[in-house]
Amino acid sequence: MAELVLKDLVIKYGKVTALNRLNLTIKDGELVTLLGPSGCGKTTTLRSVSGFLPVQEGDIFLNGKRITDIAPENRGIGLVFQNYALWPHMTVFKNLAFGLELRKLPAEEIKKRVAAVLASVKMDEYADRFPRQLSGGQQQRIALARAIILEPDILLLDEPLSNLDALLREQMRFEIAAIHNRLGITTMYVTHDQTEAMVISNRIVVMRNGKVMQEGKPEDIYMRPRNKFVAGFMGTTCFLEGIVERFDGERCILKTNDGFELYGIGTELQIGHKAYAAVRPEYILLGKRAEASYGSSERNCFKAIVDRSNFTGELLDYQLKLGSNFIRAKEYEAKTIYGIGQTVDVKIDEERLPIVHDTDPEAVAV
Repeated sequence: MAELVLKDLVIKYGKVTALNRLNLTIKDGELVTLLGPSGCGKTTTLRSVSGFLPVQEGDIFLNGKRITDIAPENRGIGLVFQNYALWPHMTVFKNLAFGLELRKLPAEEIKKRVAAVLASVKMDEYADRFPRQLSGGQQQRIALARAIILEPDILLLDEPLSNLDALLREQMRFEIAAIHNRLGITTMYVTHDQTEAMVISNRIVVMRNGKVMQEGKPEDIYMRPRNKFVAGFMGTTCFLEGIVERFDGERCILKTNDGFELYGIGTELQIGHKAYAAVRPEYILLGKRAEASYGSSERNCFKAIVDRSNFTGELLDYQLKLGSNFIRAKEYEAKTIYGIGQTVDVKIDEERLPIVHDTDPEAVAV
């Protein structure tokens, strides 16, 4: 059992408030990602939990025990650094065994535990190698293994994939998710990479200015953003501004500044208030695909002009002019290529169109 609770944390750097009454609970076995832009407070949160950054107000509890003032080495926490921090003069085995030797465990037990943790990260055959003989991804696995071998109550990972190339980052996302699923260690993961957070997390916490803007399952954060900031931070999004005109059952109808009526999904909105349709490229149909969908409904069907077209290999990425605004559309396995200046039929999926208000001055308390 390992539950982490942060209660009303406040940390300031001079006049700058890095954490502003932050409340967060990570349940036993969860992998929770703190996600947000630079300066949002995610790394400050991790450092406060690890004990390397003192808390000015508030408390931290691990398994119901207050650890706010306990020294880092006595918190039962494993930490994986951004730069791996492996000892270059030690073999992989010695890197992993070092902490156990400090605890004066018998040599045979150390061998067994090193072998077991190397197997868990699929690095069984690398015990005798030095860090310089490993790839970036292999070094990252050893850094993870070194944190796991001490059997911590909770694991903290501070942007562990940021030093890897794009392909290796993609591979390691799945590796980390798989390792967590096998071991079930309660984990706090810090990143600014939205895709990374979506792949590995049980729950995502989106932060801004030291506060939680929204927290929930990856699919909920993506499909049901609470405000414009969250919608814009999660993936590619184009915003169409307008006024909430009315509600029709579960649908919110936005009248855009160009006079278009957009049907979408909106919460915490009021008729007559300014709001934004968060249009994602993957939920737009073009041309004949748009026409084919008219039979079910002509709502959210418009004419747009192709402003830009980019071929990326796997898809065609269009920028379209809709009224006075621009939106993006992506087509996979496109049978028709639209030229610059061509008018094209557009349909925006109303079931996947969040309509949101602007970012609250006060963020969500969780």
